[in-house]
Amino acid sequence: MPLLGGVRPPIAALLCALLAVAAFTALGLGTVHEQDVPQALRDAERQIAEDAADTVGTSINARATAVRRAAASDAPAGSSTPVALLRSLLPAGHSAGGGALLDPRTGTPLAASGETVPLTGVDVPALMRPGTANIAPRLAFSGRGEPRLLLFARVAVPAPGAKQDENHDQAGDLRGDQGAEERELLLVVSEKVAAPAVYGDGRTGQLADRNGKVLATAATTGTALAPRTGHRALPAAAANAANAGLATGDVSGSELGDGHQGLRRVMGWASVAAADGNDDTSGLGLTVLTARDVPPAKEGADHTGFALVAAGALVVITVLVTLVLWGSMQRPLLRLHLSAARLARDVGETPSDREELARPVPVVAFGEPGRAGRALESIRRQLLGETGPEPVRPVRRRPGVRALVLVCALVIAAWGIPLLFLLNRVPAAKAVPAAAVADQQARTEAAADRVRRSLGRSCTDLAAAASALSGATRERAAEALRRERADHPTFRSLYVLDRSGAVVLRVGKQPLRTLDDAPTGDGITQVNTSGPIPAIAAYAQVPAARKARNAKDAVPAGAVVVAEIGVNALNSLVERQGLGSVWLTDKRHRVLAASVGFQAFQSLPHRGLTRLAARTEAAPGSAGSPASAVLHTGTAPGEGPSVAAAAPLAQKGPLAGLGWRVVSAEPAAALKLAAFQLQARTMLAGLLALSVGVACLSWLHIVVVRPLRAVTRCAERLAGGDRRTVLYPVHHDECGSVTRSLELLRQALVEGDRGGGRAYAASVPAPSFRSGGPPQQ
Repeated sequence: MPLLGGVRPPIAALLCALLAVAAFTALGLGTVHEQDVPQALRDAERQIAEDAADTVGTSINARATAVRRAAASDAPAGSSTPVALLRSLLPAGHSAGGGALLDPRTGTPLAASGETVPLTGVDVPALMRPGTANIAPRLAFSGRGEPRLLLFARVAVPAPGAKQDENHDQAGDLRGDQGAEERELLLVVSEKVAAPAVYGDGRTGQLADRNGKVLATAATTGTALAPRTGHRALPAAAANAANAGLATGDVSGSELGDGHQGLRRVMGWASVAAADGNDDTSGLGLTVLTARDVPPAKEGADHTGFALVAAGALVVITVLVTLVLWGSMQRPLLRLHLSAARLARDVGETPSDREELARPVPVVAFGEPGRAGRALESIRRQLLGETGPEPVRPVRRRPGVRALVLVCALVIAAWGIPLLFLLNRVPAAKAVPAAAVADQQARTEAAADRVRRSLGRSCTDLAAAASALSGATRERAAEALRRERADHPTFRSLYVLDRSGAVVLRVGKQPLRTLDDAPTGDGITQVNTSGPIPAIAAYAQVPAARKARNAKDAVPAGAVVVAEIGVNALNSLVERQGLGSVWLTDKRHRVLAASVGFQAFQSLPHRGLTRLAARTEAAPGSAGSPASAVLHTGTAPGEGPSVAAAAPLAQKGPLAGLGWRVVSAEPAAALKLAAFQLQARTMLAGLLALSVGVACLSWLHIVVVRPLRAVTRCAERLAGGDRRTVLYPVHHDECGSVTRSLELLRQALVEGDRGGGRAYAASVPAPSFRSGGPPQQ
């Protein structure tokens, strides 16, 4: 019967697996090379360009939306002429270069304000074609060649001769009676193209169009980057790559420039257009480019030698372990299997064919195979009648195959444990270059700026909505608040407070907590300091109305409009890919929002982060200063060092006095640095060696060591005179074959004892039994 499994598969698997780990060690560790500019800096520059592009896109979308909202709002009293209407429609709160109201059929300007709006190439009738919804912004150039962003909106006004509402001076409605006809005009607002906001000393940012022409440039503090001849073609190449990558989603990248005066230039680029192509920037073809000169890293040692030495040591260990297991376990067990099978086969032969029984059983001197061999030799002699049963004498416990397997495991562990815990460890403060820490700080400042801009925009829009409520009835005020909430999904609830602090009007969800007193002016406030959800609200004063249509039904004088900002909106503002864990904290360093799971008003997860946030504090009225460091304790148990940064929100404007900060922490191991890559691969090699060794040797222990020890005890009891215990083979391997042979020998000994002491009778047929079942008597 063929053998299935047994001692050979585990040893062969151990040999092949350890050789594979050695190959991984040589290739995986040997291919890690130190770079003068690590990949982590290139990735960070690409992400900084993405942050700047996101800010530019958000700003353009917000400006376009503001123009459309102004065009869709009710015109104030006295706006019956095109010039007055244009003056009322130009968006407030930002610098518009110029504006114009155009006739939709001819494109003739009916009114103009500010600088001349460049309309060359603008097909007004095509833009106003029925069926088109929002008109996307466009780029144009003024007569002096300066880039301008054109924002469009439809304006509905009463047709000439339509009857005006006699109360239009009170309600501010220029559209006449409900049945009067209306006509549409085209509002065009021309704005200067703003440069992208970038952070970090010595970094520049450029905004380029689809042809690679630079439209605007911004630079941070520090040494300005001098233009280089080899980099002049980069804007065009980046713009082409960004526009081509819109279909595939590959809309950002990085480049490494040549060295100059001991510095290397790192450049990143990103498309301003949204990935889904459904925003106002999709047709502009804008690309943001950022650049910074960094000192090259010091050239590190070549890791090829270490990889070859480690791999060679594992190969030597593998060969030694395999030879030991082969010589001390596999070969003796196979010889024991053959000897037992020979004796069992010979007991059923005729007396003339009993030569095999006369041959002694070869006995090895080690462990269980040696003990089983000596017991088998005693059984052979008993079958020949040379001796009787030999009781098993208690012997001093000596090392056996189990100790051999344990020693092999320790030898493999002696190679794997140092790689897993000791070798190729570099302190994070030395492994992380200063430029990577500065990039983390720059991205944290960009996140703080994103929160600051979003909250400031919310205050500006809420102030515009509050102006529309002046003197309006509650029905019209509720409709205006519903439109405001629809335009701002970040607002959970909108409500109006009178001077006593009572809620007189509300739309949206029930507020988490309303303000106790009606504040004055405009701004942002933190409503609660405890509870399950942070409550943050923007508020704006409703201006006093000149006249009221119905004093009882109008919004009360001195009222305040409050918009509760949802926490999920703040969470999305601070979340950025590659920035790690980001938290928005209050002045007591308690978490208000985060990119990871958090409990409201909890402390930062590590004291080092709290101390880092405290370093950003400054005198009242000042903006504070960002800070960054490499923390030697992770943000969670079991994590390694982290690159952390903190940046305060401005203490001027709507956020004055809040003391909020943005804190970020990125695990240092997540950075693509050669030191951490080498450490990770070294640990992986050690872990693989330990896992392979434990798995294969455990397999060997289960299928060979334990059955062999049981077979040895059975053979010794049989040699000692135990004829009553029936032996049942369990496996179809060497141990099962030896067990089967011992059962045949036991039956032969029983028949020999019945024959009056003879070793065996020639007339006794060879006993047989089914595998796995009791013997057939």
